[in-house]
Amino acid sequence: MNFKEVFHKISYLQYPLMLIAVYFAFSPYILGLDALKANPGLIFQQLNTSLIFMGLGISFSSLQDTTKTQNKFSKDIWENPKKGKVTIILMAMFILLILIIGLGGYLIADDGALKNLSIGFIVLGLGMFGFLKAAIEMFENHRKDKNL
Repeated sequence: MNFKEVFHKISYLQYPLMLIAVYFAFSPYILGLDALKANPGLIFQQLNTSLIFMGLGISFSSLQDTTKTQNKFSKDIWENPKKGKVTIILMAMFILLILIIGLGGYLIADDGALKNLSIGFIVLGLGMFGFLKAAIEMFENHRKDKNL
């Protein structure tokens, strides 16, 4: 087994990290309204933790094998030059928006829930940079107009 295969195997850690993120996203609702009434900041704390784990999960997904597609939907996008370019542009704009929200919230907020939530947005945006790089590699590996 070479180093590349080891990193491809490590990329499967994205799934438990995403499940942890989903747990933290829904845990304030699972705990019930009484817990939220007693601690109103709990929802922001849990959302921040969820965003951090989402960022980690997305960054681990960038370690996957970019020479293979995961499903027919992604194959359809990455093989089509127009769809691939639009997808990459939309991903880049989304990452920029997330980072602007995170950095803006971090800079204007005083210590509190908004500042902590901004850190979660920053981690998510940074995790998505690796995902964007993997998407660009997938596009380069699969586009039909380059393979001819």
